[in-house]
Amino acid sequence: MTESTGRAGPEAGSEDGPKSVASLVVDDLGIVVEWSPAAEHLLGYPAQQVLGRAAQEFLVTDASGDDSCADVILQHQDGHHIGCRVRVRAGRARRAAVCWNVDVLPSGQAGASAVDRALLEALFTRSPIGLFVLNPQLRLMRYNAAAEGMQGTRVTEGLGLRPTEVWPDFSAEVAERVMTGVLESGEPVLGFEKRGRPPGDPSCEHVYSASAFRLQAPDGRVLGVADLVIDVTERHRAQQRLALIAQAGSRIGTTLDVLRTADELADVVVPRLADSVAVDLLEPVLAGEEVPNRPGEGGWALRRAASRSVRTDTDPGVYAIGEVSSYPDDAPAARVLIDHTPRLVPALGEDSPWVQGDPVRARRMREEGVHSLMVVPLLVRECALGLVSFHRWTADGAFQEDDLTLAQDLAARAAVALDNARRYLRERNAVLTLQRGLLPRELPTAPTVQAAHHWVHSGAGGDWTDVLPLPGARAAFVVGSTPGHGVHTAATMGRLRTAVHTLAALDLPPDEVMARPDDLVRQMDAEAADRVIDSPAGATCLYLVYDPVMCRCIAGTAGPAGLALVDADQTVAFPDVPAGPLLGRSGPPFVKTTMDLPEGSTLVLFTQGLLQAFSSDAGHRELARLLSKGSQSPQDLCLRLTETLVPPDPPNDAAVLVAGTRTLDPARVATWVLPADPAAVATARSLTARQLSHWAMEDEVFATELIVSELVTNAIRYAKPPVQLRLIRGRTLTVEVSDGSSAAPYLRHARTTDEGGRGLLLVSQFTHRWGTRYEDRGKTIWAEEPVASAA
Repeated sequence: MTESTGRAGPEAGSEDGPKSVASLVVDDLGIVVEWSPAAEHLLGYPAQQVLGRAAQEFLVTDASGDDSCADVILQHQDGHHIGCRVRVRAGRARRAAVCWNVDVLPSGQAGASAVDRALLEALFTRSPIGLFVLNPQLRLMRYNAAAEGMQGTRVTEGLGLRPTEVWPDFSAEVAERVMTGVLESGEPVLGFEKRGRPPGDPSCEHVYSASAFRLQAPDGRVLGVADLVIDVTERHRAQQRLALIAQAGSRIGTTLDVLRTADELADVVVPRLADSVAVDLLEPVLAGEEVPNRPGEGGWALRRAASRSVRTDTDPGVYAIGEVSSYPDDAPAARVLIDHTPRLVPALGEDSPWVQGDPVRARRMREEGVHSLMVVPLLVRECALGLVSFHRWTADGAFQEDDLTLAQDLAARAAVALDNARRYLRERNAVLTLQRGLLPRELPTAPTVQAAHHWVHSGAGGDWTDVLPLPGARAAFVVGSTPGHGVHTAATMGRLRTAVHTLAALDLPPDEVMARPDDLVRQMDAEAADRVIDSPAGATCLYLVYDPVMCRCIAGTAGPAGLALVDADQTVAFPDVPAGPLLGRSGPPFVKTTMDLPEGSTLVLFTQGLLQAFSSDAGHRELARLLSKGSQSPQDLCLRLTETLVPPDPPNDAAVLVAGTRTLDPARVATWVLPADPAAVATARSLTARQLSHWAMEDEVFATELIVSELVTNAIRYAKPPVQLRLIRGRTLTVEVSDGSSAAPYLRHARTTDEGGRGLLLVSQFTHRWGTRYEDRGKTIWAEEPVASAA
């Protein structure tokens, strides 16, 4: 027998087969001369029991049907049968004897080996998934046809090189860094990203998802790393489109401003969809007006609303924001506004009608090298508000159909937001027009008051101010605010203002003036409930009467009083005026407050909208700081307060009224207390004539004596003492007769046979106006007559 050993030599195993194949060597007599560990593992016999025995002893000859795929059936040491496939090759001669190498593989593993070979062949020839095999030094050993198509390099050109040497533009550094980590740790890395431009589509960047895992031999040796690559460009683009649509939903239409909305659309589009974008809107959209459905005589009246570009070295568009950017009727862009059909131009050339039809834009497109274009109308209810032009000139590739679909979706979202902004602007313009029509353009002048006011219109329409001249050189100051927004709020403000004017003409005290609008608001509140509109309940109003003769103010307020008092030395105070209930709301009765004013004081009345950007205390502190900064004209002070305190684009209106006060010269006032005696009527006439002569008003003596005679006679005859006569010389001559009775006089039309009853009728004929003012005790009947002579 030949020399034997317990393990197979180098020739025992198949050079191409796996290391786990059982092998043995037999001589020409069929005696086992070598027995591999794999054979020991397969059949259970150690080498000491097998060497020198005939190989035929292990064959099972009566069990041919156990495994139809087996060449032979072998018996395991424990007795069970194993079907095997056998491969026999001639081996080296041992001592002149012929030896045979026998490889034994279980029939199941033999089938798996065939599948493995078929799988390997398919992976490298037919698989759509790119496969790269690299050695431990990250040098390419093999890659399949799909990978060759992705990278555009022939197999023979890349073998033996590192990825950074073959494909530096395909995220090669990232790939090498990932694969180095895989070789070191043994942990696979799934789904890392590669980017590049394959030769089959050089105009578009592709995105690849790669996964790397380590290759190991059965004995644990590291053989290299495998890199599987899938082209996920379409999926990546779809995800980008969905992300852009989601971003557009949160970023477009955040305000009700047309230009801001167009700007938001441009911000979203560049650079994620286009290299530059231009938004052109019809002029009626910018003005908040109805949109025409056909062009005018000069074509479509468009204005540039927004533009963006990836370029930073020049303006983003050929037209500035707000500049006219009309299109001729025969221009392709103009047809988009007519037929509402978006246009996609994947390849833009010099002879394109889009270039030839607009020389101004064409020059810019040639300069930037624009190669692809999309023009999409902004449609709302089959009405075009304008159009959006998308341009692309970088290496991202031409626009495709899916880009046009995305552009239409973005334009549709923007169009809805633009239409909402247009409608809001239209309503706001209507509110402002109504509000301006209801508010005074100029404040009346008075010798003892220098007043100015200013409003900040937000579209709410509810704030107002007034200065109302009252008899006796007095003036009433009013500020008010109606809750809500819109035309109905402006109309409610007009009704309240008219009511205050009427009550002021009746010369009612401030608490009475507040009580009457309160009843009116309750009535309007009931009407609003029936008509399902905003309720006016909750309106505020401050009514203040200034008397320059007594240097005194009487105030009444519904809601918190917006009132500040600035002394001549710039000391600022906020008078404590008890706040009555809001108009239309339940609460205690309205009260009036009397305040003495230092000479040269300035009154500042304001609505709560002036301090809407601050908390209550902080707002009053800031207001006091501004008022204490030295003397200014009322007009300048109004502007300074509104510009400093009111935020840009405020949600609510704001109104402020500044009135500089002066006392009436005592030389312009004459006062006498008369006894309750009919003879005092003659005395009153005499005193009046002497005073008018002193004032050089001789032309008014006759009429004034008649007025004084009638009023004093009525006071002595029908009222109670004390009786007081006062003459006030201002722009008009005012005659006031006060008494201690609250009985109301009334005008009568006496018959021809009556001996009396014509007193107030005569007074009304000789005066400009007359009326009654009730005091805490008694009343005052006053009459004003125009001054004809020079004072």
